[in-house]
Amino acid sequence: QMPALSVVQLLTAGYEHALPHLPDGVTLCNGAGIHDPATSELAVGLMISAQRRLAELARLQIVGRWDQQMSSTLADRRVLVVGAGNIGRAIQRRLEGFECDVTLVARTAREGIRAFGELPDLLPYAEIVVLIVPLTDDTRSLVDAQFLARLPDDALVVNVARGAVVVTDDLLAEVSTGRLRAALDVTEPEPLPDDHPLWTAPGVIITPHVGGAATSMWPRARRLVGDQLRRLAAGQPLRHVVVPGR
Repeated sequence: QMPALSVVQLLTAGYEHALPHLPDGVTLCNGAGIHDPATSELAVGLMISAQRRLAELARLQIVGRWDQQMSSTLADRRVLVVGAGNIGRAIQRRLEGFECDVTLVARTAREGIRAFGELPDLLPYAEIVVLIVPLTDDTRSLVDAQFLARLPDDALVVNVARGAVVVTDDLLAEVSTGRLRAALDVTEPEPLPDDHPLWTAPGVIITPHVGGAATSMWPRARRLVGDQLRRLAAGQPLRHVVVPGR
């Protein structure tokens, strides 16, 4: 229906959902950078909520119960951010303001970034793990029973990536015992069925994939699309090309 189509510009960093619909020869560009502030803010917000028991305290407010207890903080926590793209680095910058000890991990090592292959050695020291990787063959089911077993007791798993990065049943087995906690903006399956045991699992916070659903995306989206149109008109290379066209 669009025979002259040459470029598809997404407003999301993830692009796997578009691949089955992309015509041959059409260039696909993702929206890298558009959701950095919103998603990184939500990741930090989920960590604060879990550490300071905010979700639990909100439930107690409904029944008028004053429950003054000690809680954990972000300060001084060892945080492993799995994914060193734009959003991963944005999370790192924000966490450093909370006096966290942050380690970035990516598929390949480079200056200031550890490699996926080092995860078995890094996980036992991680008090919080933040997942912000694209969904690929390498990252699908990355967080499985073996990955989770290496984490210390009471560690927090935060997923703002894609639900399928985590093996849901393996995570459920750990949080059901109370050994680990989780804060999930994405799940597998998604949407999460209303009778799924994750909803009521102890120590689990769930938000309905709203990491990028914030007003900060619009000015960034307008700037990116405007820049891409100018580049296209001038015959210049496009930004954020994830599937080259002809």
